[in-house]
Amino acid sequence: MSEQARPTTVFDPGVQHERTALAWERTAIAMMVAGAILGRYASTHGHFVLGTLGVLWVALGGGVLLWAARHYEDLHGPLRAGETPAHPTATRIIGVSTVSFTGVALILAVYLTVVDP
Repeated sequence: MSEQARPTTVFDPGVQHERTALAWERTAIAMMVAGAILGRYASTHGHFVLGTLGVLWVALGGGVLLWAARHYEDLHGPLRAGETPAHPTATRIIGVSTVSFTGVALILAVYLTVVDP
């Protein structure tokens, strides 16, 4: 990662780089909240596997949040070159893992509601 000086003028009046960074931050915070809720539920109902899953999800969300903060400055270069600042692989991984986690959490919630009231 090369350290570049931050530009003194705004090259994009729509502030695309800020919106992109904020979107990653919102995704990370949502991941951490979902993991905390799952962990809280698991701790009150004695489900070790769900609790572990919740803690891991909070840690993954924290990692995404740190990654978004660290790579915020890297968004300026691609935008100046007219390229997209989104990382296709990271976007796919986060998207698939978020949808998968939500689906598993929904299935477990329904199962625990019906089978283990």
